[in-house]
Amino acid sequence: MRPFVVNGHGRLVFPSNFSADLDFSVLETLEQLEAVVRRDFEAKAPTGTEILERVDAGAYGTRSELLRDVAMNLVWGNRYAMTMYEKRPTRWRDLPRGRDDVFLPLLTPWDQGERKVAAVAAAWTDLTPARGAEAEDRIFTMLFDIFRHKRHHATELPPVKPTVAEITSDPANLTFCVPTHDPDHATNSYQEILDCSETVPELEPLHRLALVLQNQYPWDLARTRLEEVGKIADDDFVVAFCPRSHEVLEFIRRVKAGRPARPRPAAPADAREPVEPLLPVVVREQFALMPRLESLAVVKGEHVCTNEDIIRNAAYSWSPMTADDIQEKTGIEARLYTDRRLEHISLQAARAALEGAGRRPEEIGAVIFCSCTSTTLIPSVATWLSGQLGIFQTHGSFDLIAACAGFPYGLADAVRLLQEVRRPVLVVCAEKFSDKIGSVRPSRMIFGDGASAFVVGPAAPGAPPDVEVVQMYASGPARQVNSIIWP
Repeated sequence: MRPFVVNGHGRLVFPSNFSADLDFSVLETLEQLEAVVRRDFEAKAPTGTEILERVDAGAYGTRSELLRDVAMNLVWGNRYAMTMYEKRPTRWRDLPRGRDDVFLPLLTPWDQGERKVAAVAAAWTDLTPARGAEAEDRIFTMLFDIFRHKRHHATELPPVKPTVAEITSDPANLTFCVPTHDPDHATNSYQEILDCSETVPELEPLHRLALVLQNQYPWDLARTRLEEVGKIADDDFVVAFCPRSHEVLEFIRRVKAGRPARPRPAAPADAREPVEPLLPVVVREQFALMPRLESLAVVKGEHVCTNEDIIRNAAYSWSPMTADDIQEKTGIEARLYTDRRLEHISLQAARAALEGAGRRPEEIGAVIFCSCTSTTLIPSVATWLSGQLGIFQTHGSFDLIAACAGFPYGLADAVRLLQEVRRPVLVVCAEKFSDKIGSVRPSRMIFGDGASAFVVGPAAPGAPPDVEVVQMYASGPARQVNSIIWP
């Protein structure tokens, strides 16, 4: 999946924000899956009962509030279907009975369903439209058509559905049943979802989500009923749930087989204070060769992602917010993304830094590359850069992973290396977060793509250093070190 796409309206779209893809290769237990789903789907989604209670209490002030709750409720009701399965209407007589990769949902009738549907319909009529009344009505019509045709309770949906053999072991078990099915039942194409556009930014993700939810029901919802499996006729259609990927199927098999999860690492040791304070390095006192910053070059992304773009791409797990809210929280109006590879923008910055310093490749004594978003391990990016720049040999070319501290760590190492090689050191700092962020809201608000490079060379004899003090710092205990874990 591409991290971002420029749609037909020239706007950025983040597919991961509307596509509920999970990496099942790293999930080992149902508990892990349920924790992820609870965080991303359940934490902010109201149940049908909660929506009814809010309607009865007059808690909705505008239509947009109710619209969002209905959308979130429908996503929550599809929390395992969207992440694990494809739904395929299948004639009962043609449904495989003995396979372990074809499932049927075991369902419970929706308690007070008619009352909940009527309450939402009445509340919508009574509530005041906000901005974009026409768009609100259009999106509500799409969502409400799904909501009013719900047939089952959603609170206790199991992640792993029963196989056909398992569900038919009790003829009274209920599942979806449709008397006929049109194989050409209309669905929304991926491009249609990408090109969804609304004048009001806050409504665009709800419209896009409505299109995604419509695709969860590729059959005639109005004619759907819950039927006991023992009473389904041969020519009736049921909705087979098929794993979306090999990883999902292997996860299901692993869970059903009761395979043990990998052992957890040992508990971290208690943190101990250093035997002596870690003092700053005063360059004039501790080094013979003074460092000079000879040049600085920057390469930026070519795609501007504004705060409005982020609002237009709000994920189903995000709390409501506006573009102004993002600026108020972060001070950021826009961030830049690039289609280019991390290595390529790094090379551009490195070449510009050498040119700015007036240095030839053969003059460089070491290359340091600082990044926490590189996916290249062998060769190291620093070594690759050395080769691309035409550097035959260095004292050392290596990658340094220090996240946000990459620049000061790289600068400190360059000042130290300068004493050994007595030749300029090239430092490149680059990050490409656009393809790493996914649907994580804080990271999406803050991070972008870009590269910078600078050359640290020897200052003229008697000249003051451009770097006076170096003090690198890393801290424990483990609870602080592990406060941010990525990926």
